[in-house]
Amino acid sequence: MQSREVNWPLGPTTMYGTLVRPEGAGPFPGVVLVAGSGPTDREWNSPLLPGSHGSGRLLAEALGQAGIASLRYDKRASGPHMRETMPLLIGTMSMRSHLDELTTAVRTLAAEDYVRDDRIFGLGNSEGTLHVLEYALRDPEYRFAGMVLTGPPGRAVGDVARSQLAAQAAAIPDGAEFLASYDTAIARFLAGEPIDPDPTLPEGVLTLLLSLENPANLPFARELWEADAATPLARVDLPVLVIIGRKDVQVDWQADGEPLRRAAEGHENVTFLFPENANHVLKHEPRPLSELAGAPVALGYNASDTHLDPETVAAIIAWLKDHL
Repeated sequence: MQSREVNWPLGPTTMYGTLVRPEGAGPFPGVVLVAGSGPTDREWNSPLLPGSHGSGRLLAEALGQAGIASLRYDKRASGPHMRETMPLLIGTMSMRSHLDELTTAVRTLAAEDYVRDDRIFGLGNSEGTLHVLEYALRDPEYRFAGMVLTGPPGRAVGDVARSQLAAQAAAIPDGAEFLASYDTAIARFLAGEPIDPDPTLPEGVLTLLLSLENPANLPFARELWEADAATPLARVDLPVLVIIGRKDVQVDWQADGEPLRRAAEGHENVTFLFPENANHVLKHEPRPLSELAGAPVALGYNASDTHLDPETVAAIIAWLKDHL
């Protein structure tokens, strides 16, 4: 298995990624991995979280060992080149700009002579599932052979975020007042007004609210806040594997899984998997869910002693091979 750094132009910016080529002559099926929200990079690491043992790299390596090529890439608002790129993106970041990133990544993978350009799959995590779904609904040069959606929000992203805050608010004094202040700020944000958050809100919540109206994040932040994976899932006609771990405390396997199931009704090529011990980034989580509710478990996502959930990885590889 070989890894190689690549880059390619996109508008006035440059995209950066890592190709993984399995051992052998090929041609191999390929997977484009799309990271989750915020400044999450190609490895699925984030400067907002400690650790550098990201699931993106681990998953790409597992796929490579199974004979599946891959490309994982830094969104332009992430990775080591973020500071030089961000000034070029102010006012232009949108769902469409993320789609452009994915489109050029697929084209880059398809151009490799060891990759079957008719057997390229999209694999997204969290917010990344929205971009994978959007790509599939277009008329791209290279049509996906299928999609793997991990941790997809079945509800609007804003509703998912609020449910996470509600779990934290339930454990603190004056939690109801905290949520009410948050709701007021979000209502102003969605109306296009200044958020003007209550300064007594917790620091992490204030940071989130202020980041939403940062000019560098608009208009993307408003588009994302109201987006969900269930709506586009109902429209796709490709094979899809939907995975939400039962230890995922960001996207809920029931609250988000149910609208996704409803959206997939009548689609025989959509498969659901709710692995018992997988968290939001597909890592194995041995602790009971009762110990995780309301806790900042994301702090351990990329810790050096974590590993991918074996059941989940085996299911992804088996599903991909079943659709070659």
